Amino acid sequence: MLDPLIILVALACGMASRAVGLPALIGYLLAGFLLHELQVGGGDILHILSEVGITLLLFTIGLKLQPKDLLMTRIWGTTLAHMALMQVFFLGVFYLAGQLFPALELSFSASLVGAFALTFSSTVFVIQVMQERGEMASRHAGLAVGILIIQDLAAVVFLGFSAGKVPGPEALLLLLLIPLRGVILRLLTLSGHGELFTLFGLTLALGGAQVFELTGIKGDLGALMIGAVLAGHQKAKELSRTLLQFKDLFLVCFFLSIGLDGWPQREMMLLAVVIGLLAVIKPPLYFLLMTRLHTPPRTALLASLSLANYSEFGLIVVAVAASAGWMEPQWSGAISLAIAVSFLIASPLNRFSHPLYRRWCGRLQAFETERVRATWPDTRGTRVIVLGMGNIGTGAYEAIAEQYGPEVLGVDDNDRKLAAHRAANRRVVAADASDPDFWQRVDLEQVELVMLALTNHQENKLVGRLLEDMGYRGRIAAVVRFAEEAEELENSGISAFNLYAQAGSGFAAHAAAHLSSAQAQQPGHSA
Repeated sequence: MLDPLIILVALACGMASRAVGLPALIGYLLAGFLLHELQVGGGDILHILSEVGITLLLFTIGLKLQPKDLLMTRIWGTTLAHMALMQVFFLGVFYLAGQLFPALELSFSASLVGAFALTFSSTVFVIQVMQERGEMASRHAGLAVGILIIQDLAAVVFLGFSAGKVPGPEALLLLLLIPLRGVILRLLTLSGHGELFTLFGLTLALGGAQVFELTGIKGDLGALMIGAVLAGHQKAKELSRTLLQFKDLFLVCFFLSIGLDGWPQREMMLLAVVIGLLAVIKPPLYFLLMTRLHTPPRTALLASLSLANYSEFGLIVVAVAASAGWMEPQWSGAISLAIAVSFLIASPLNRFSHPLYRRWCGRLQAFETERVRATWPDTRGTRVIVLGMGNIGTGAYEAIAEQYGPEVLGVDDNDRKLAAHRAANRRVVAADASDPDFWQRVDLEQVELVMLALTNHQENKLVGRLLEDMGYRGRIAAVVRFAEEAEELENSGISAFNLYAQAGSGFAAHAAAHLSSAQAQQPGHSA
């Protein structure tokens, strides 16, 4: 059983970290070091739970794989080029550190592993930043997450080969997972949405990993492959969301175990701080690579700043290398310290990322390629703009188009949605609602109404502030889900439509109309 003190210290440090605007991950790492000083050990159960966390992490990564998106050059090209350049750079850093401090000298193979661990950026950090800003659906979030997935795949390949196992002939039976995809998805559907669904998901991840282990393939790699087989289906997306909290909770144990191993030696601590500070070279390199591969400068800058850190996956790589005897265990503590320093740098950079772009957009647009310029949408003759062309946005578009016709413009950044809308003869363009470059290309003096069908309160606020800063004087209406959100938007001059509250009155009107129609059809009924 876990010592209750471990849970209390982890909670306190996580809350303190979040209170100062940093990811809770930093607090968990600090909690591990504090518990080490208090001579509190985690025991075998902490190790087991941390292993479960890693397995669930890889399984959920597999569930999110979208091969079509990952095959875009600006995603895989940026990722591979950046990782290669960072690998060479950190090999030089480790070599120089060994020359200055002989106690830190690493073998070439150990340096390769250490440099490889520092090429990743943090999935936890990026997702937390994007969710808090309401930008998970944005193009820069999609670009950053795509890069992270390819990095994670590279780490998974390393983890798979690190076990040193040779798969047996029975491993060929695992190919049956492909034709069994439909059966598994059917069972997921039958399991509903409650605890049975969650239990089935945990069984797939943990039980599947164990099956792969029996065939000589590392279980973590197996968990990712099972997730990848299910990727793309709606139930896979639901399962990923359901397991998210379990994964994050178990990963806390992993971060605690790193700190519980103790502080690295003094010279190694100094090197860790230097490495953490060197994370500032990541965003400029990402930005140059992205823009050269035809990414708009704003998208490239926001994605690059979110990746200005090191990853929890780097900790996993170093921990595996230490367990295999390739590196000293104290390097795990050093890398965790470097990650914490990189988060301290990345947090303010991301907090001010939008103001930074607005300030430097003139210079940054010099990196825009001709191919990008050719894709800017035509917004001439627009009087009404609908932002977000999901179900709500589509309904709003159809209703308002009855009055304004072709003067209505739908905006979304999902290419698949846009293709369907164009096939239905709707006037839509690809753009990010929070992109000031898009709004600069819109004649805001002609626009009478902007409808925010984004259903994300933070994104609604962001777009509202942006339009205000750009001098828009027309009307803005937004969809909200909660009364406090409606009140906040109304105070900002934005008309709020409470989706839940007002949907009830709409449902009642629909039912009443249906009842009247049924009564009218009854024999002998007179108007």
